[in-house]
Amino acid sequence: MSNLRSSEWFSGDDEVALSHRVVMASIGYEIDVNNTKPIIGIADSSSDLNPCNLPLRNFIPEIQRGIIEAGGIPVVFPVMSLGEDLMKPSAMLYRNMLSMEVEEYLRSYPIDGVVLLANCDKSVPGSLMGAISTDLPTIMFTAGARPVAEFRGKPIGTGTDLWRMWSDYRAKKISEETWKEFEGCLNCGLGSCNTMGTASSVAMMVEALGLTLPGTSVIPENNPARKVAAFNSGREIVKMVNNQVSPSKILTPAAFRNAMRVLHACGGSTNAIIHLLAISGRIDGGLTIGAINELGTGLAVIADVEPSGAKLIQDFNQAGGLPALIANCGENFELDEQTLIGKSWREIVKGISPTNKTIRKLDDPIYPSAAFAVVKGNLAPNGAVIKVSAASKELLSHTGPAVVFHGYADMRSRIDEPSLNITKDSVLVLRDCGPVGVPGMPEWGMIPVPKKLIEAGVTDMVRISDARMSGTSFGTCVLHISPESAVGGPLALVKDGDQIKLDVSSGSLELLVDNGEIEKRKLNWQAPVSEHLRGWPALYQAHVMQADLGCDLDFLRPKNKIERRFVPPIVGRS
Repeated sequence: MSNLRSSEWFSGDDEVALSHRVVMASIGYEIDVNNTKPIIGIADSSSDLNPCNLPLRNFIPEIQRGIIEAGGIPVVFPVMSLGEDLMKPSAMLYRNMLSMEVEEYLRSYPIDGVVLLANCDKSVPGSLMGAISTDLPTIMFTAGARPVAEFRGKPIGTGTDLWRMWSDYRAKKISEETWKEFEGCLNCGLGSCNTMGTASSVAMMVEALGLTLPGTSVIPENNPARKVAAFNSGREIVKMVNNQVSPSKILTPAAFRNAMRVLHACGGSTNAIIHLLAISGRIDGGLTIGAINELGTGLAVIADVEPSGAKLIQDFNQAGGLPALIANCGENFELDEQTLIGKSWREIVKGISPTNKTIRKLDDPIYPSAAFAVVKGNLAPNGAVIKVSAASKELLSHTGPAVVFHGYADMRSRIDEPSLNITKDSVLVLRDCGPVGVPGMPEWGMIPVPKKLIEAGVTDMVRISDARMSGTSFGTCVLHISPESAVGGPLALVKDGDQIKLDVSSGSLELLVDNGEIEKRKLNWQAPVSEHLRGWPALYQAHVMQADLGCDLDFLRPKNKIERRFVPPIVGRS
């Protein structure tokens, strides 16, 4: 018997092994009892319902060719496609379901290693969480960003420019005809957002972790280099199986620290923080929300890409991609960490420098400090996140009266009412939108500035919520408040007119209400009654962890080494 995991299915002269070999023969692969060719799974999340992931299927032949040339046997299997655009209330609700699906596919089938095909933002961490829970050799392959659309000769950044145009339309700065003309320009092809949204952020995050071929995470979908990366990913996964390179050998605590530093330096998505915390929790990566501020020390935002900057991810790739960014971070990055190709980052980035100013130097940044800050206080005991690089500087220290919205429907129905009691100094509060509350923690945290204020020239306000926001979004938005309001977090106790103080420099978010009054409100608070009494939403609400722990399900996150071990199936008659 070979040392391949799949040999347990195929070795031997009994009826069980014979039937397994026959199955493989029926799909075109002759397997003998002494098989030495690793079985490589290709987890395909492409779908017609998800244009971000749809181009993944075009790269499968190249991945297969690479696997075969390296001496492996490719097998393609479908997994859930998480599309942010059409999937409601949010693809985030199903990230953990995808994780479970991938884990159980890998557990139950004779697979020695896996290439994960993902692109839209939740599908990348979801599939990775499942794969690393098995600790089988794993490589991530993403499809890259869609082509650049243009409106009246100007490049359009996915999401970011839509939010800006929508604001102008609400303020009557553009006509309905212009709005419709803009819509007609947006369909530019397949692939993920071409800004530093969540898809690009998490792709770079996984590359920084060491589980994507270096230099490939942000190659655009229509760039021929993407096909080369597909072929090389196929070859590399076979090498990883033969050399027994598993995720646990790569995903060290230092690798997670590096990934967080990359998110700081690229002005990445706040969503990526939740995903990184979840991935770390699966494999004892040691990352906590409390370390995020410290890991930004010495860094600045040096990627000039929307929404923190002005350019697009195609420009970032042309400048040299992640290796060039890491090179400019220098010793702020732990360069001796290994990647899946067996080389350290120090070896990979040696001699590399950006080819254009889309990637700046630390002494010439687009934002002078790290991208994110974690704030805590009596309104967010376990922390909340703000993307300071996309916020208004003058609002990072602000005190104002709360205007409270009780869920998304309430906010949408009242935000533009002329009678709404609100000024530019008010603090917009949106609650009941966290992991349990909806469920799924949708991207509702960039609360629209009320129409009457937009018309008066107001472009930003302090906004706080237990929701998330798109990586393409911007504004002074305090997000991921933990614990959320639906489980009795302090956000549930805020009333209209309460003074709220945000001070990012001191890392604080406070409800300026007397402790006695807060305790009185606690006694009168009642937990919302969920409409979900069965199925996945009910399971999710019962077991999802809070944002500061990555919103994983509690029974999927191991508490110790014993729980972390992979339990293989008993291989016998089905």
